[in-house]
Amino acid sequence: MSSYGSRGAVFLDRDGTIIQQVELMCQVRQLRLLPGAANAIRLFNEKEIPVLIVTNQPVVARGTCTEDEVELIHDELKRRLLNKGAHIDGIYYCPHHPNATLEKYRVKCSCRKPGTGMFLRAARERCVNLSRSVMIGDTTQDIMAGTRAGTRTILVRTGHGGRDPWQYECAPDWTARNLLEAARLWLEANNL
Repeated sequence: MSSYGSRGAVFLDRDGTIIQQVELMCQVRQLRLLPGAANAIRLFNEKEIPVLIVTNQPVVARGTCTEDEVELIHDELKRRLLNKGAHIDGIYYCPHHPNATLEKYRVKCSCRKPGTGMFLRAARERCVNLSRSVMIGDTTQDIMAGTRAGTRTILVRTGHGGRDPWQYECAPDWTARNLLEAARLWLEANNL
């Protein structure tokens, strides 16, 4: 995998990692931050480590949510985090699905996790070294994506907790109870 800079980043899954897992979330009112998530992100912010969300959003491909509605959810997520003294440096999402209801999103793309497209785009746009980065998520799909992108990986036991229906054959570098424990683990492993 290509690296575009010397600094690493933290890649985070959204649903089940930062916010409560809601199948096919399509409304802002469904958004609930997980306990400790804002504190975890703030720890990374304090160390000036870029925090980037990478999330599959098949709700767009299914026609249950528009891209504008996904953006509203992301705006609200950023607002709630800011209210708790934390911030996200970038959000990347994939609206595609190979079996999409809406034809324009019926694509077998490289951005949909476990593909690496979102990681590569973020690395290029933000001068991130993927080998110095970590992917934190609640599914084997997240872990496979991070591994393929060349990052280290941490599986959190929130959300699907690794019991996702996709079950990719892969193993995380570490496991943690939640995002806050994962943040502390990553910072300690890197003497930060």
